Amino acid sequence: MMKSIRFFCLVAMLCVSTIAEAQDANWPQWRGVNRDGHAAKQNLLQSWPTDGPSLAWSAKGLGTGYSACAVVGDLVYTMGSKDGQAVVDCLSLTDGTTRWSQAIGPAGQDDDYNTGWGAGQRSTPTVDGNQVFAWTDKGVVAALNRNNGDVQWSVDLVAKYGGKVPTWGYSASPLVDGNRVIVCPGGDNFLIGLNRRNGNQVWGSKGVSASAEYVSPIKATVGNKTFYVTASKPGLYGFDVKTGEKLFEDSATGNNIAVIPTPIVSGDLLYHTSAYGAGNVLLRLVPSADGLTSVSVYALNSKSMENHHGGVVLVDGVIYGFTKQSGGCWMAQDLASGESLWTERARPNRSGSICYADGRLYCYGDKDGSVELVEPSRDGFKSHGKLVIPQETSVPRKQGAIWAHPVVAGGKLIIRDQDLLYAFDVSAK
Repeated sequence: MMKSIRFFCLVAMLCVSTIAEAQDANWPQWRGVNRDGHAAKQNLLQSWPTDGPSLAWSAKGLGTGYSACAVVGDLVYTMGSKDGQAVVDCLSLTDGTTRWSQAIGPAGQDDDYNTGWGAGQRSTPTVDGNQVFAWTDKGVVAALNRNNGDVQWSVDLVAKYGGKVPTWGYSASPLVDGNRVIVCPGGDNFLIGLNRRNGNQVWGSKGVSASAEYVSPIKATVGNKTFYVTASKPGLYGFDVKTGEKLFEDSATGNNIAVIPTPIVSGDLLYHTSAYGAGNVLLRLVPSADGLTSVSVYALNSKSMENHHGGVVLVDGVIYGFTKQSGGCWMAQDLASGESLWTERARPNRSGSICYADGRLYCYGDKDGSVELVEPSRDGFKSHGKLVIPQETSVPRKQGAIWAHPVVAGGKLIIRDQDLLYAFDVSAK
């Protein structure tokens, strides 16, 4: 009897430990826990077999769009357009089965914005506590019950705050900061904070009237100043989280077409990159009597990082991502100096999205549906395996490609192609 009790207790402890480890490996929002493209700590494969890691499950019917996934516990959250509606889907991380689906507003149509590069949902849900926050391509922000998808409130940023749907649809993802949900309607109400319980406005940026672009805001602190950072066509902006006052701005990565990648803050350094000839910039943020002053360390736009929309990650002082330079290639760039360390062609891919987990880069090509497992290195592109998705979508891409970002959570690599979702087992068991 005593042995049975001890055995039961041991099994229970192992189960609790496994659950805790899975929950610690969450990816609760756009670009992970800290919005920097880094996955939570996990024990993952450092190289893959010749035919790639095993497919844990696949799911279909997620609708059109480029929404990536949020993962919390044993649940996966994403968005898609289905039958004219913007829908949030919740799936099982274990087997990909649907737990619930919830429409939160009308999906964008051809006359709402330019769908020539593909229609559908672009934003990634944000999961915080018992709520899920989602943002449609037409500008509706909604709070949902995490367990069953019930809508708690919704706000139309265009109708209520005078926002304007961007050229390619609202694409940024909500930032949850305590009681606030930070979103960007654009215009005079450029960046605002909504009360997470009822959707009422509780904060707003000051001194900027600019278009909503495709940049998901982040929060950072330098010295004694905490601020939100985002960008628009004129360039980067930083706003005081308390007063909403503009603390700094920089025009180097602004352009007149589209500003997309999420900025990266490391210590007192702020890095950003954008395409359409903009290049990249590194700012040093210096505390001052007025709050913060930005000092340009470098601004580069020739033979350097010019990231379109696949994002970049910072690992050990090096920026990694896909640049449009030289016809498109993977690139490593020294953060401190801006020096281009190496480039690697990846034909037929003309762009790619990226994330980092357990000492490896996951590089997702936009044309062939491949993911390469790459060792971060200053010396060159060091691949440790490759996979190709089993099947590409039948949803018409128009001029678009595979643009959803990869996610690594709970020991799985989760990648999307429109209505299809794949989860590969990359855990080192």
